[in-house]
Amino acid sequence: MPMAPAPVQKDVVLVGAGHAHVIALRMLAMDPIPGARITLITRQVHTPYSGMLPGLIAGHYDFDQVHVDTGPLCRSAGARLYEAEAIGLDLARRQVLCRGRPPVPYDVLSMDIGSTPGGAQIPGVSAHAIAVKPIDRFLEQFEAARRRIVAVGGRAEVGVIGGGPASVELVLSLATRLGTEIRTAGGDPARLALTLVTAADGVLPQMPAGMRDRIGRILAGRGISVRANARVTAMNPSGVTIAGGERLAMHAVFWTTEAAAAPWLASTGLACDPAGFIAVDAQLQSRSHPGVLAAGDCAAMYGHDLPKSGVYAVRQGPVLARNLRRLLEGRPLATYRPQRTALYLVSTGERHAVGTRNGISFEGAWVWSWKDRIDRRFMDQFITLPAMAAGHSGDDAMRCGGCGAKVGADVLSRTLSQIAPAQRAEVVTGLGAAEDAALVDSGGPMLAVHTVDHFRAFVDDPYVFGRIAANHALGDIYAMGGEPETALAIAALPHGPAAKVGADLTALLTGANEILKDAGCALVGGHTGEGPELALGFAINGRVARDRVLRKQGLVPGDVLILTKPIGTGTLLAADMRAKAKARWVMDAIASMMRSSRRASEILIAHGAHAATDVTGFGLAGHLLEMMRASKVRASLDLGSIPLLDGAWESAAAGHLSSLHGENVKAASAIEDAGTHSKDPRYLLLFDPQTAGGLLAGVPMDQAAACLAALHAAGETRAAIIGNVESGITSAPVLIRIVRNLEPAPREPALRRLQGHREIG
Repeated sequence: MPMAPAPVQKDVVLVGAGHAHVIALRMLAMDPIPGARITLITRQVHTPYSGMLPGLIAGHYDFDQVHVDTGPLCRSAGARLYEAEAIGLDLARRQVLCRGRPPVPYDVLSMDIGSTPGGAQIPGVSAHAIAVKPIDRFLEQFEAARRRIVAVGGRAEVGVIGGGPASVELVLSLATRLGTEIRTAGGDPARLALTLVTAADGVLPQMPAGMRDRIGRILAGRGISVRANARVTAMNPSGVTIAGGERLAMHAVFWTTEAAAAPWLASTGLACDPAGFIAVDAQLQSRSHPGVLAAGDCAAMYGHDLPKSGVYAVRQGPVLARNLRRLLEGRPLATYRPQRTALYLVSTGERHAVGTRNGISFEGAWVWSWKDRIDRRFMDQFITLPAMAAGHSGDDAMRCGGCGAKVGADVLSRTLSQIAPAQRAEVVTGLGAAEDAALVDSGGPMLAVHTVDHFRAFVDDPYVFGRIAANHALGDIYAMGGEPETALAIAALPHGPAAKVGADLTALLTGANEILKDAGCALVGGHTGEGPELALGFAINGRVARDRVLRKQGLVPGDVLILTKPIGTGTLLAADMRAKAKARWVMDAIASMMRSSRRASEILIAHGAHAATDVTGFGLAGHLLEMMRASKVRASLDLGSIPLLDGAWESAAAGHLSSLHGENVKAASAIEDAGTHSKDPRYLLLFDPQTAGGLLAGVPMDQAAACLAALHAAGETRAAIIGNVESGITSAPVLIRIVRNLEPAPREPALRRLQGHREIG
């Protein structure tokens, strides 16, 4: 039998996905630390590379070219990825406090959370300015502002507050992007009025005179005004007020002033400098708390007044990786020595840049090309990643978790056909019925509903896994139209130090209980034990009114088939295991798996659904076939109408299929002309096993439109009509007919590609 992985001895927690941390993770992927479990906590699973952000705004790069995808990076390093927002530290208990989830314990902690723009204390700034940090929120606000500015009929006034390199690059990038879009929309770019407002004597006050002169000339040539010695004292929706009382009217204001520390750092108990940044020594270790490291913009190095620039954070990454290892090994820490001089390259919106080093300045298209090569080389190291850490590859390790770990339908049905359970009159549907849950008649107007689900973990975070596992188990009750009442849990956890097993179990059951409580389902007990990997399941008991039961049988010709959630969790989780899925795709799938089907069930019943099931391990085709056989009908299915999770089409097309997919595809024998569709990724996804998938129901045709509208209003915005029920010949092997009314291959919406992923939960 395969050897169990070594128990976790130490937890290394990285808070923030800044430049230093992503470099450290890549180095740890090449040389893992034995016995150490690494966890990255980040609010942004796609972390921006600051050097290329102006090019994104100007339109030279797309979202993925300028963002490090922490999903494949963490998989490569064997690290856990928690999409969460850190809001504090409990240094005494060695815990990271996060918004909306249990604390995360650590043995060694590293902070790289960046900075925020200053000026939050100025009236109106927090409410009305578009701050450049955090980047994901900035990109969302930029998109809204871009549309608004392009739509302005007359003169469009845009302000950028600040006079440093970031401000200069932003205002020039805005000039390029907005000018191009106004021209494309049929307008006159000359109506765009850009103003750089700075409290300093001019732009780039810390740069050599030659650099300032070159930038000043470029700004003037682009028609960008500079208001120097203009300190902003207030802001409202129509513009800013500067010292002296003058008001500057502006349709949008971008805020890029001097960096400020995250406010919550001051309450952590860590030693901070007067500006609130974490005080560290030459080894990047906290000056007050050994075992806590900090790098990047959030750190202030004693004896050095380093600019808040990615140039320095990038150089800190290797030192940070070495010191994480040395702290665990009890060895002396390495010293970070800042470079005495730094190369600064400032892009100017067009494919042109200005640079300076050692007091010498230069500019031209060649400088932009040079900068572009440097930036792309930096990003390439996060595209071509090291092979996954030992213990994270191999056939056994690549077996899917969740519903992808179910036994195939053929094996299950053959096995169950040989089992003869005791006969009891109270059992309405039991082992012999292909239903989502057992129904038991104990008398009275209600039937008892019983179901059980249990599977291996497939996400890193035990808290999130607990939420998904509970939601998945509840799905069978909702598929029957029932109301859950009680739950028993069964959990398996890998062997390890008691404190670490306890922390994981707490996170696991906390997440599960939140879902159960929201459903009105009481967690009444259960069982825990050791296992080779994390696993969780629930036995759920509930009730359903006799006249509200939804079963797989009952479909009638003319019914419309409605699917309440998009599909694709199986292929996305399979791709994620191989470090081939974008983090935002995985997080979108996780958000879908954590969405309850309770309201969807109620809506389907209210609109007269004749039959229903939840789409889980056997895939859409397998569960639809169960309904067809039980109802003795056939169905037509429109592949183009089936909603897909973001990235599912791309993942399936790349061949990243669940380990259960091969068993599920046996259902193709009941699909008309199956071979003609076999290369279409949408067809492959018919057999994709779903975890906590949506409900599939047959609704009367005259109720279908209203039902779909109600589902959309309730938050199931991807719910769709995917086919129709037809008359069938019960002896015919073909039960599903594919209708090829196909739209173009699914793609991520443009705004999602630009923004990345929003928080879940």
